[in-house]
Amino acid sequence: MIKFHFAEHVDMAGVEDTLFLAVLAAESIHGRTRIRLDACFRLKGRVCAIEDDKAVGRTIAQVFTGFLARKFGEDAFTVVRLAAGNIISEAA
Repeated sequence: MIKFHFAEHVDMAGVEDTLFLAVLAAESIHGRTRIRLDACFRLKGRVCAIEDDKAVGRTIAQVFTGFLARKFGEDAFTVVRLAAGNIISEAA
């Protein structure tokens, strides 16, 4: 799992839009079915988590990172990779 933490000055509505665009880009590569079955991501507060254990998640994370850096700048967010098995759950 990859977690993105955003600085206080970052517009989170813009982050949400950027995540949506990254998912659309991944859909163009992997197809709608793979997105529906394999994509797992969540934006809550100033943190975005993306499961990257499958190709779809890795694509979303890569595109999202590139879009974020271009739109908000490299210092607007930090990226943390968590150990395998830290699944995003609805209860979290």
